[in-house]
Amino acid sequence: MKRVLITGATGFVGKYLIDHLVEIGNSEIFGTSYVDSDLSQFSKQKNVKIKKVDLTSFDQTKNLIDDIKPDQIYHLAALTSPADSFTDGTRVILSNIGIQMNLLNAVRGSKLDKTRVLIVSSGEVYGMVDQSDLPINEETKMRPANPYAVSKIAQDYLALQYHLSYKMNIVRIRPFNHTGPGQTDTFVVPAFARQIAEIEKGQKDPVIKVGSLDAKRDFSDVRDVVRGYVLLMEKGESGEVYNLGSGKSLKIQSILDTLLSFSDIKIIVEKDPARMRPIEVPEIYSNFSKVAKATGWKPEIGIEKTLKDTLDYWRGVV
Repeated sequence: MKRVLITGATGFVGKYLIDHLVEIGNSEIFGTSYVDSDLSQFSKQKNVKIKKVDLTSFDQTKNLIDDIKPDQIYHLAALTSPADSFTDGTRVILSNIGIQMNLLNAVRGSKLDKTRVLIVSSGEVYGMVDQSDLPINEETKMRPANPYAVSKIAQDYLALQYHLSYKMNIVRIRPFNHTGPGQTDTFVVPAFARQIAEIEKGQKDPVIKVGSLDAKRDFSDVRDVVRGYVLLMEKGESGEVYNLGSGKSLKIQSILDTLLSFSDIKIIVEKDPARMRPIEVPEIYSNFSKVAKATGWKPEIGIEKTLKDTLDYWRGVV
């Protein structure tokens, strides 16, 4: 059995990745969590062990790598909110870069030359692209529009540097927006869904607070995304980078309208200045032909199912 390590395993994407790997089988899965409270939810899953590790500590990270000696590493651990990065950019940048350096240095220091590492960058790295650049391929110029994107560019190019300098077996991936049940409401889709669910339960007035609705984004279902991660781990070329997205853009207004159509309550939409970003990229969507050619991956879950499942999740939570 392969020994697989997932950093940030108890986060939104990590949970889905664990489920997908368990379904495939043939893996002994190890994961990291930053807090104790996340550990119990995986205690009954066969061949899954979650450990509390502070990845900002090199000693803890090195001990983890020496103990597990993983064949594969999915590096998901990061501070992930572009919006939140405007309020604490220093923490986001230093944390995301530092954690990855600790991980790669630990693998290198343990002389795990054959260990395969998947580094998760982000479609956010492209930022303020020109209309002529759409759809975005892996060669598109990067013009980051938030501190989170800057941290992801650093992670992306650190991975490339370690591959070039030390011949480490690293694949990079740039996923565009992905969502689904369980994502925190600091992101746009669950932020809408939670408010609708609260209105339906009578917990708040029938008014939904929103930021900009004009931006167009490339949305994928998290279940499609983790499938892409596994395919790239198995089939991606070491040193290469791959976009992962739906290949089309959807206006945020359209996302909201679809979610509202699932509710029988008449809901008023109000702009909230606090939800506006200092800079908003007008449109972004991916060209995923490179990953399709390398792995055969393509999106399979339609946006309506993703949105309905997300709303139903929040209906069960609030």
